[in-house]
Amino acid sequence: MELPTIPSHPLNVTDQMGRRVAVPFPPRRIVSLVPSQTELLFDLGLGEKVVGVTKFCIHPTEARTQATVIGGTKNFDFEKIAALKPDLIIGNKEENYQAGIEQLAAEYPVWLSDISNLPEALDMIRRVGFIVGAKEKAAALAADIEASFADLALPAASTAAPESVAYFIWRKPYMVATTGTFIDDMLRRAGFANAFAGLSRYPEISADQLVAANPQCIFLSSEPYPFAAKHMAEFQALCPAAKIEIVDGELFSWYGSRLRKSAAYFSQLR
Repeated sequence: MELPTIPSHPLNVTDQMGRRVAVPFPPRRIVSLVPSQTELLFDLGLGEKVVGVTKFCIHPTEARTQATVIGGTKNFDFEKIAALKPDLIIGNKEENYQAGIEQLAAEYPVWLSDISNLPEALDMIRRVGFIVGAKEKAAALAADIEASFADLALPAASTAAPESVAYFIWRKPYMVATTGTFIDDMLRRAGFANAFAGLSRYPEISADQLVAANPQCIFLSSEPYPFAAKHMAEFQALCPAAKIEIVDGELFSWYGSRLRKSAAYFSQLR
């Protein structure tokens, strides 16, 4: 028996890019183009309404079996998306590509996030909760995350300078996360100083630049490059005095509900 259609009402909102978007409220067929925002939607209880996700949406485990995989974050399958008849698409300025977003926005309501720090992530969580009809749950989630980071703050009595860290996201070529990135904000909140703070975003660096920076710590992220223990000796040879660690990239770069786990994880890295 087919359930009766419940009418939706247009909700005019502004996304984090300052774009005005008319979203049916409540949305019933959501395509998520960003892994961390997919996980957020499921944690807000919207899993049954998520009809499309990317191949990188690995959390929760059922996301890619319950919903249709519509390609990657930077190469959408437009035919698959059209077949899903979405009434809301949620993306991100950095993780998605402008041409693809513009093509989708010509046909569907597309809400974009733009996140480079914790306050913007919390704002995204609250705004997404509002547009999908889970305002209270999203507000509670954001408050919990905010409180966990407040508890993470360094004790006021501490006078020690923060350890310098080089955070690697790629190998061949070497690439690091620096000023202006969400990862950089997470490093600062975790009590570290970015060894490449004078550079911008995700620059390529040479082995000589790493040696000259002489970081006290080198973090090798588990994503997007799959750094593993076998890579540690390569960096230890360049910086013999540095502490080398493989770190959970999701807890440094996923800006949705996974942030609930980040502060506790960061406290163990000090």
